[in-house]
Amino acid sequence: MDQPVTPPKTPYEIAGGGEVIEAIVARFYELMASEPAYAELRAIHAEDLAPVQQGLTQFLKAWMGGPKDWFAQGKCVMSLHRGFPISGAIGGQWAEAMQRAIADQKGMNAELAQALSERLSQMARAMVNQQQG
Repeated sequence: MDQPVTPPKTPYEIAGGGEVIEAIVARFYELMASEPAYAELRAIHAEDLAPVQQGLTQFLKAWMGGPKDWFAQGKCVMSLHRGFPISGAIGGQWAEAMQRAIADQKGMNAELAQALSERLSQMARAMVNQQQG
C-alpha cells in the first residue's frame, strides 16, 4: 500500500508564516518612511501608509502560499499600480527597500530570502511606467 505523500512546504510556511511576512512588510514601510534614499518612493504614496501596508501584507501572504484573502478580492497588483507614476528609480527604490526588509529578518531561510528578493525586484521593475529623462 502506498504511503500518503506529504505535500511540499509553501514559501509561506518555509518563511515562518504570517508573522514573518508581517515583519518584512512593517520593516519595508519603516525603511520607506524614514530613509532619504527612498524619498521618491514615499512621495507617490498617501500620507497614511496603513492601508497599503495591509494590502502588501495580504498580497505577500497569498502570493507565498498562505491565506488567499488577497486573491479572493479579485485584485491584481499590477493593475493597482498602473495609475501611479513609477520611474525606474522608484522601482529600484522599492526593490532595494524590500531586499533590505527581507535581509533584516533573522533566521530566515537564506535560499528563500534570495529567491523572494529576486522575484519581488523583478515585479517592482515590471511596474515601471515612466521614462526618465
